[in-house]
Formats: sequence, structure tokens, C-alpha cells
Amino acid sequence: MLVPIRHWIGRLFLVIVPPVLAMRNRIMFYAILAYHVEDTVQSWTPDEDAALMKDLLDVNDRLTREGKLGPAARLDATAKAVTLRGPGDGMVIDGPFAETKEQLLGLYVLDCANQDEAIAAARDLKRVNPSAVYEIRPIMLYLPGATLAAR
Repeated sequence: MLVPIRHWIGRLFLVIVPPVLAMRNRIMFYAILAYHVEDTVQSWTPDEDAALMKDLLDVNDRLTREGKLGPAARLDATAKAVTLRGPGDGMVIDGPFAETKEQLLGLYVLDCANQDEAIAAARDLKRVNPSAVYEIRPIMLYLPGATLAAR
């Protein structure tokens, strides 16, 4: 019998789903990474931002009702970000230092039957936020973590 493998590694609890079971039970998670030109986003008036967020939340609500939407987050300004890089313990440096004009400003985790379904969900987001760029990527390992309360 195929069952998900549950395994503790230190303080992490992993759930590894055998591929055959994943296909049979339609367990497939996709990350939709939302990129945007940060200066454009920061130039919006509070009313423009609120209108866009209302439209995005409408898409989120529908995906939640369909049982597809997992965690989603809108990230704070990149000026508040730090990057850890380098060997050993690494060095913390200010900023994300991405090599592109767009910055990662948010993400969604969805349970979709296949990539086409994930692309369709990203297109729904794109329709209400046309200047954003959405990267769709399968998730190889999903660690749900604890349920976090909004603060």
C-alpha cells in the first residue's frame, strides 16, 4: 500500500508523497511567484492599491472555495529585505540584489492537477493585475509548518 512517508529531521517534520500516490490522489502543489516593478507598486495611491487588492482577494476567495489555495503572502518592500549568501554561516547583506527590474513581491501556493491548471490560476491573477509577472513553478517539497495567526 502506498502512503505518504512522514519523517522527522531534527525539528522539521517532512511529508514525502510517493509520485504514484501523488498522481493517484492529485496531490500537486505549485508556487506562483508574483513579480512587479516595485517603484510602480509604491507609486499607487492608497485607493489604487486597495482596488487592486480587492480584485486579487476576489481571485483568492474563489481559489479558496475551490480548495486550491494554500498560503499566500504579500511581501514588504525590498528595502527592508536582507540576503544571506556566501560560504559557511554566510554574510547578511542589505537588500535582495536581484539582477532584474522586477522584484519578488508575493507568492501563492496552490494545489492543482497539473501545470495547465496552475497557469490558468496565474492568468486569473494577471487579469486583475496586468502589469505583474507571474512565475509558475512546481513545488518539490512542501512543509506546511504551523498555522500562523495574522498579526
